[in-house]
Amino acid sequence: MSQLAAPALFHGAQEATAAPILSPRTACPPRPVRLLTTPAQLARSLARQLPPPAAGLQACVIIPAKDEAHNLPATLAALAAQVELSGAPLPSGSLEVIVLANNCLDDTAAAVRQMAAYYPALTLHVAELQLPKDLAHVGQARRLLMDAAAQRLEATAGPSGLILSTDADTLVAPDWLAACRAEVAAGAAAVGGRILTRPDAPEPAEISISKAGCLQASPLAVRRTQLRDATYYLLRNQLECLLDPCQSDPWPRHHQHFGASLALTVAAYRQVGGLPVVRYLEDEALWRALCRHDLPVRHSPRVRVSTSARQQGRVDVGLSWQLRQWAANALEQREPQVECPRQLAALWRARHELRAWWEKRSQPTPAGFREWALMLGVQAGEMHEKLHQAPKFGEFWDWVMGTRASVGFHKECRMPLGEALAWLRQAVRRGGAEW
Repeated sequence: MSQLAAPALFHGAQEATAAPILSPRTACPPRPVRLLTTPAQLARSLARQLPPPAAGLQACVIIPAKDEAHNLPATLAALAAQVELSGAPLPSGSLEVIVLANNCLDDTAAAVRQMAAYYPALTLHVAELQLPKDLAHVGQARRLLMDAAAQRLEATAGPSGLILSTDADTLVAPDWLAACRAEVAAGAAAVGGRILTRPDAPEPAEISISKAGCLQASPLAVRRTQLRDATYYLLRNQLECLLDPCQSDPWPRHHQHFGASLALTVAAYRQVGGLPVVRYLEDEALWRALCRHDLPVRHSPRVRVSTSARQQGRVDVGLSWQLRQWAANALEQREPQVECPRQLAALWRARHELRAWWEKRSQPTPAGFREWALMLGVQAGEMHEKLHQAPKFGEFWDWVMGTRASVGFHKECRMPLGEALAWLRQAVRRGGAEW
C-alpha cells in the first residue's frame, strides 16, 4: 500500500519533462462563433477542425479544457515525453492528442498551438467550440471528444484502438500510455489510473480569493485528510478483494477510475453506448456502464498521474469540490463522515454469493435467498426472477443497487473516518474471515 501512496519518484520524473516557458498571455474576449445548438452540430464542427488521422494511429488522448491556458503547457509537455516501458520512443504517428477548448475566455487554444510548434514530434490538435448553456458542461465536452477519438481510431486501429482521457491540470507519468496498453494486453477492456495530487502554486484566481480575507484551512490539514481518505479507500479495496475476489482486477489495486486517467478500447466504448452525457461525474457513469456489461476493468497501480490540488475547479462536483469539503471540515474541526465499511462488507459478501448463484456454481436455499433479499432491501421473488433472467451479472447487480436507492436504502450508514479506518485495519488483518 505504501508504494501506491508515495509519489516522490513520479514527481522526480516530471522535473525532466517540465514545460517550456511560453510567451505571456492575457485574458481576451470570446471570439465570435456560429451558434451550434445540438450535439450533432457540435460533433460535426469538431470533426471539421481536425485533420485526418495518421495511418499508424493506435491511441488517442482527449482533453476537455475551459480557460486552461495556465495549466495546459505542463500537461502537454508530459504527453510529449511518453515512452515505451523499455524507455524507447513511441512509434511515430501512433499517438495523437486532441484538446477541446470550449467556452474559453482566455487563450487556451493559442497555448495548445504554441505547444504543438514547440513539440513537432507530438501529434497535437486543438478544436474550439462554444457549447450552448444547456450543454456547457464537462460531460458533453468529454463525450464529444471520446466520440471523435473512437471514430478516428476505427479508421486506423479498429476495435483495439485505445481512447485515453486526462485533464488539463494533470501530468501523466512518462510510461502512462505504455502502462495502459500493457493492462489492455493482459485482458482489460478499461483501465483506471492512480491519481495523486501535487502542491502546485495557486492559480491567479485562487490567489485573489485568498486575498479577499476569507478564513482558509491550512493546506497541510487538507492534505492530512486527503491521505487518510486515500488510506480508507485502499483498505476498502483490500477487504473487497478478500470478500469478493475479481480475477480481472486483483489486489493490489486502487479505487480511482476518473477522467484524469481513464482508458478504454474502442470496442468497449461502443459496447456500452459511449460516455453518458451528465453534467458531472461522467467518468463514474461510464464506469458503471462498463460494469453493467461485465467488461474486465482494471484499477492499475502501474498507471500513474498527478493532478492539481486546486480548490477552484471547472466542474460542480469533482476533486476540487472534495478538497473544499475537507477544508471546511478542517476549519470546523469536524471529522469527515464516510460509508460504513461493515455495511459495505455485507454488500460485497452478498454480491459474491449472488454471482456464484448466477454462474450456477452453487444453489441457493430458499432461506438463504430470503436472507440476502432482506439485507439488500429488495423483494425475494423479484430478485430471484431478475437473477435468472439477467444476461449479465453486472446488469443484475446494477438493478439491485438501483432498487435499494429507490426504496430508501440509499441513505447508507455513515461513520467518522477515524472509526472506519480502525475497523477496516482490523478486518483486513483478520483476512475478512468474520465477513
